[in-house]
Amino acid sequence: MKLNFQKITKTALVLVYLVIVAGALVRMTGSGMGCPDWPKCFGYYIPPTDIKELQWKPNREFKRGQVIIKDEKLWVAKQTFTTAETYNEANWEHYTKHDYAEFNPMHTWVEYINRLTGALAGLAVLAMAFASFRFAKTKSSIILLSWLTVFLMGFQAWLGATVVYSVLNPVKITLHMVVALIIVAVILYILDISKDLSYNQKKYRYDKLFKGMLWFSLGLTLVQIVMGTQVRQFVDEQIKLLGYENISLVMDEPTVNFYVHRSFSIIVLFTNIVLFNRNKKFSLGFSKMSWVLALLTLEIISGIAMYNFDFPFASQTIHVVSASLLFGIQFYMILESRRNKVVTV
Repeated sequence: MKLNFQKITKTALVLVYLVIVAGALVRMTGSGMGCPDWPKCFGYYIPPTDIKELQWKPNREFKRGQVIIKDEKLWVAKQTFTTAETYNEANWEHYTKHDYAEFNPMHTWVEYINRLTGALAGLAVLAMAFASFRFAKTKSSIILLSWLTVFLMGFQAWLGATVVYSVLNPVKITLHMVVALIIVAVILYILDISKDLSYNQKKYRYDKLFKGMLWFSLGLTLVQIVMGTQVRQFVDEQIKLLGYENISLVMDEPTVNFYVHRSFSIIVLFTNIVLFNRNKKFSLGFSKMSWVLALLTLEIISGIAMYNFDFPFASQTIHVVSASLLFGIQFYMILESRRNKVVTV
């Protein structure tokens, strides 16, 4: 039964990371407002594929809550009705959450897939929470943490709605990303404490300095990610201003945040090289340090590619996802460092 809980929890973790991937694709394609309402998309559970579905027509039935675009505004059907030969404004109410009224089928479906992935992750987390009751007599903390994750997923969904209503407010986008990483950390912690520690547990040598530097490195990664979301917001604004056809001009005059973000990566890399060398020198046993350096390398290369080669396809997604994976691996190494302090360096 505990094995099943581990499988459910790992599934939830994978799906949460898929949500991060989907969110990165949304940012890469500029699809954040692909669905201008929430939780539906233009009032539909399955979004439209053609602008004609969002236009008023005579003798057409509209369900309550369905949306049309008219006079560059969003209008919501007050009730289910069939249109007459002429438009009757009394049947519609103006959508007042924001004034964004554009339709791009690609953007709509990219955002819809993002939301669908989020819903699947939410269901997996809920399944994990129900499965956690099997620990009622042994580790009640697993139950509390599992239901905390359910709450965080709900809060994350609400944040997603506020991001849409704010028309992609940069502070809310940053908070959205940070909460996603918190969810990853909590699930990883649940995975760790729900393990049967009596079997096949790797031995680690305990090094106080190494453990302290792991925490420091994790903090650096989190700061770097937060700064990265701010740089990404600048890029989004420039693309909106200049258009995708002029993407080569986007980074001609970057903000100070970009230079800080770029320089900060040197500190992050140096810190983790020190950790890697110390782990190897004293045979501490943390094999995941190789993954850390690999992800850092991938993150830096994708960052260089974005700046020097005008944002090649998937480079933004790779940049965000590698940073998120880096955070998860670093946090899990901290959890590993808590166990089996067999030798002090």
